[in-house]
Amino acid sequence: MKILDWYILKRYLLTFLMMLLLFIPIGITVNLAEKIDKMLENEVPFGEIARFYLDFTIYFANLLFPLFLFLSVIWFTSKLANNTEIVAFLSSGVSFSRFLRPYMIGATIIAALALLLGMYLAPMASKGFNEFDYKYFKKGKKDRENKNVFRQINDNDYIYVSNFNIKDKRGQNFTLEHFNGNKLEYKITANSIRYIEKDSVYRLINYVKRLVGESGDSLVVERRKDFNFTFDLEDLTPVEYIAETLNYKDLTNFIEKEQLRGSSNIGRYQVVLYKKWSLPVSVFILTIIAVAVSSIKRRGGMGVNLAFGICIAMVFVFFDKVFGVMAEQSDFPPLVAVWFPNFLFGILAIYLLYNAKR
Repeated sequence: MKILDWYILKRYLLTFLMMLLLFIPIGITVNLAEKIDKMLENEVPFGEIARFYLDFTIYFANLLFPLFLFLSVIWFTSKLANNTEIVAFLSSGVSFSRFLRPYMIGATIIAALALLLGMYLAPMASKGFNEFDYKYFKKGKKDRENKNVFRQINDNDYIYVSNFNIKDKRGQNFTLEHFNGNKLEYKITANSIRYIEKDSVYRLINYVKRLVGESGDSLVVERRKDFNFTFDLEDLTPVEYIAETLNYKDLTNFIEKEQLRGSSNIGRYQVVLYKKWSLPVSVFILTIIAVAVSSIKRRGGMGVNLAFGICIAMVFVFFDKVFGVMAEQSDFPPLVAVWFPNFLFGILAIYLLYNAKR
């Protein structure tokens, strides 16, 4: 049986690699055709373009990993079924579970690759991809949160600005509140705050400091005041895609800091974190579904299996995206949103596997 195991495992891995090599160049060609005018207009150096498409390849390979895997397994398993090779395997006394073993070995290899990609390689590629995109293709568009920014910067201090312009490094309606336990000790307000880069200070205009006392409050008012605050511009205006650019350890630490600061984007960050684990698990689930669907020889041949497989893959991607958006835009639990598609399709995999065995 080792010969058959190696035969199926080799076909599993080679077909998946072929699917990647087939679709990624198509994606690069379509993207290049769309962006070539802006590249020429901005006189983008060839080295930056080459680096961008390397990041593009890793970024979208990670994004469409489940779809590529699913279609590749259906493709070569349907060929085995149409050539009656699966019938020959099972007729020799091999159980369907035993027939599935090389697929699970292949899924383990791909899942390990997906884990490595999601934890380390994809974040680096995402950073390069998004920074290039905003630098040359989205000039003037917002990539940062800049309205009603509220942050806890340490155990005692909270800051707020009604809006912040990252280009001018200027914010409006600034507030800083300092607490000792649950007691407010002082509050600083200003009509505007601006970062002076050459002096590395924040300049407050129409500065007012209210000192809270037991017998009464006192005010300190100045037309202009410079401060060396402990926060920086990135704390005031984090990029929207920041979570995608951090490896697992850095992302975990970042989420802990943002929770303390009261960030409104925690759901978005947690979705990215949990997907680093859910994607490798989905590899096993989609492999089982693909084998169960395509291991039967059908009258319509491989086309029927591929059509059915594409429908299942689209439904999986749909659930994944919809629940991800729900977690990012509402109070829907991110953990449930990320793992629900795997749970739902895990049940489907068990059902289809049971019927395939019969």
